[in-house]
Amino acid sequence: MALEARWGAVSITGNFRENNEDRCLADASGRFFIVADGMGGQCAGEKASAMAVELVPQRLVQLLDFSTDQGPRVAHAIDDAVAHANGEIMALSELDPEFHNMGTTLALAVRAGDRFYVAGIGDSRVYVWQAGQLRKLTTDHSLTQALLDAGTISIEEAARHRYRNVLYRYLGTKEGGSGANAVAVDIHSGDRLLLCSDGATDGLSESALAEIVSQHTDPQQAAQAVVDAAQQAGSRDNITCLAVFVS
Repeated sequence: MALEARWGAVSITGNFRENNEDRCLADASGRFFIVADGMGGQCAGEKASAMAVELVPQRLVQLLDFSTDQGPRVAHAIDDAVAHANGEIMALSELDPEFHNMGTTLALAVRAGDRFYVAGIGDSRVYVWQAGQLRKLTTDHSLTQALLDAGTISIEEAARHRYRNVLYRYLGTKEGGSGANAVAVDIHSGDRLLLCSDGATDGLSESALAEIVSQHTDPQQAAQAVVDAAQQAGSRDNITCLAVFVS
């Protein structure tokens, strides 16, 4: 029997920003799910994230048959879609002074048959909750994560490091289109995916996220609970969470 997916999403400006540069998209047919966190002056970040959630799906629909798992073809299609969106964002950034130096992160989950392919660019994240355990499926492209990977700083230091929000890779840069490194995830009934902007994970430990997602049977309520908890924890950014529950 084919797996069914239900989803819910919440995105708020938060307490410290004047506008919401986050964007999220859940395909009506459950084929793909996206969270993008824009950056740039004035409305530039909003434009970049809006372009990402528009252009990536357009290219995926052109390239994929979502009804079956096509193995490496799915990962290649994700790379192509991300590179396409990255090129368009860079081009507009160079042509229009209003959008100069704009960029966006991207967290993406694509369903092909009963398998999900997950990718992330920047520091928006995808988590999977399976068998009572939460696991991060993406790697942050931040200077702090690079220092952590090099063993220069500890996990505790990374949580409060002054460079934790400084990215070396995101859409809108040459490095942004150099491969999404999508990973295949076998999903079973009862599993749950969380796609979060960094505002949703700021101040929330993975154990706190796991507790929240385990307490809800409705994905919309789970997404709302994550956003509420992040806001209460003092997140200083826009806050977005997209929850996908599989049964």
